[in-house]
Amino acid sequence: MRKILLPGMIIGAAILIIARLFFLQVIDDSFKLQSENISIKIKYDYPERGYIYDRNGELMVANQPSYDIMIVPRETKSMDTLEFCKLLNISKEKFIEQVKKAVVYSPRLPSVFLSQLNKLEYAAFQEKARKFDGFYIQKRSLRDYQVNVGANIFGFITQANEAMVKQNPYYKSGDLLGKQGVEEMYETELRGVKGVKHMQRDRFNREIGLYREGKFDTIAVQGKDITLTIDSELQKYGEALMVNKRGGIVAIEPSTGEILALVTAPSYNPNILVGRQRSRNYTKLYNDSLAKPLYDRGLLAEYPPGSPFKMLNALIALDEGVIDEQTSYTCHHGFYYGRGQFMGCHDAGPRNLNSGIYNSCNTYFGNIYLKTINKYSTPSEGVDSWSSHLKSFGLGQFMGYDLPTGKRGNIPTAKTYQKAYPNGNWRATAIVSNAIGQGEILMTPIQMANMIATVANKGYYFTPHIIKKIKGQKIDKKFNTKHVTTINPKYYPPVIQGLFDVYNFGTASSLKVEGIDICGKTGTAENFAKIGTKRIQLKDHSIFVAFAPKEKPTIAIAVFVENGGFGATIAGPITSLMIEKYIKKEITRKDREKRMFEISLKNEYNKYTRKFLDSVFKMKRRNDSIKNVLKLKKLDSINKSKTTL
Repeated sequence: MRKILLPGMIIGAAILIIARLFFLQVIDDSFKLQSENISIKIKYDYPERGYIYDRNGELMVANQPSYDIMIVPRETKSMDTLEFCKLLNISKEKFIEQVKKAVVYSPRLPSVFLSQLNKLEYAAFQEKARKFDGFYIQKRSLRDYQVNVGANIFGFITQANEAMVKQNPYYKSGDLLGKQGVEEMYETELRGVKGVKHMQRDRFNREIGLYREGKFDTIAVQGKDITLTIDSELQKYGEALMVNKRGGIVAIEPSTGEILALVTAPSYNPNILVGRQRSRNYTKLYNDSLAKPLYDRGLLAEYPPGSPFKMLNALIALDEGVIDEQTSYTCHHGFYYGRGQFMGCHDAGPRNLNSGIYNSCNTYFGNIYLKTINKYSTPSEGVDSWSSHLKSFGLGQFMGYDLPTGKRGNIPTAKTYQKAYPNGNWRATAIVSNAIGQGEILMTPIQMANMIATVANKGYYFTPHIIKKIKGQKIDKKFNTKHVTTINPKYYPPVIQGLFDVYNFGTASSLKVEGIDICGKTGTAENFAKIGTKRIQLKDHSIFVAFAPKEKPTIAIAVFVENGGFGATIAGPITSLMIEKYIKKEITRKDREKRMFEISLKNEYNKYTRKFLDSVFKMKRRNDSIKNVLKLKKLDSINKSKTTL
């Protein structure tokens, strides 16, 4: 048996090797293709990106043809460089710089020499292309924006850099890909699939036709069209209302979590990031460190939520059983909550849940917050219970929406205060500012919008999202998953009634919209900035959250205007206008609309800029003075040394 086993193993192994060689050399052509790639030139056929539509089927983003000049350094020959440069309106220095870059990337592989030629440049080069060996035209498509709004939603198209090429083998040098917004988030769906052609070349490096009659070639597949949840008219209206202001507007459909509008201000026209000037324009936007047009305030800006946060404290207090609807406190323009500690309030008189909400009474909410925390044996337990309720609203965490940027906000826990008070000597009174949405609480505008959408739904929400439909593909099922809060649904109706009465009797009574029952809450958040070593107080932020109609709401919205003052001054009117625009499609209060269009906060922002610059100059003068003193001391030391010598 042993005599047969060894020869059998040798024969079996030999058969396997011969079979593998037969497969590789006769049946499988892929290795043959690789071995012959010196005489084969690969050409790519770039597909059009998918189109982008709004929720009503309106086309927002299409495509336009673009032409790049590609270079294969190894194939270049002696040529008239001056004629080439004159033809494309570039300097000789630019020519040399681009050739060097191409050589560094690869002497043998094509890379972009000059991107995005206009029609005249393309025609001029095409006519004389035969003179310039190693250069050829690559047709691509660029974005063609049908609207001049929504830049923060779309993102932009840019060239793949070396890091991306190394990270993802799909991309080659010069390939275009989406950056930021839905262009980045849905890049795989929008980009399509490149087509590939293998061209046979003769010994003189001339193309003589398709390799193996195109057996290995593939056809380009166009990118998939996508439909966004955005209402383009509402988006356009929101951006118009926020001209000369800074802040964000986020509107959500409560029953689905679909984002109806995502406004950041200031913004920019998406068309300026298309074409040869894209890089220059992007640099200008990027370097604007004051207005920050590339900074999506709707998703990234973290603010104290102010009074709108009070509705959550009311819900928690009801659920924890420390109050009922009739529990009341008397306000004397504020209340004392400790020795020498006073929380001011604009209100006065006895206040229960309903009147406390619509009058936004700090005394009422300060008291119910203290009762909520003090229900537990230690403040740490109370804060952690309170924090858990809030996190069930999606606060203090990334929300999982389908945009590539965002911030957590902040919901403090016991650990937050254990770090601040390492000796453990703290009580609920030390953190009472949480009662009115100040303190350590931070929220982004999209979190504020989701908060009010959750209240509108009486205790649940769907993850906010911007994708409505992808052609031939289902959207992620997580966007159809209901998230339920820890608050018993029976406690929402009295709070909602209070929000409704904000428009009837309270702080937003002047902001009613005829024919629409709106539930909302004004907010004014204190605003501090650190300039140099000083912490100074600036004009308050203006905040408003609302949903409508009261029954079966179709829109929930948060408006945040930096340095806008009282909530009912700017954020409130903008909210009412946005709701009316979405539900009625027209505006009845033209005077209100005109006033919001005309309001400019530029002077307010310039005050901060001037204070900042003054601080910088002061620091510079101080540093210069210090340098001069040091120079004098150094000179004095040198002189003393000379004297000693």
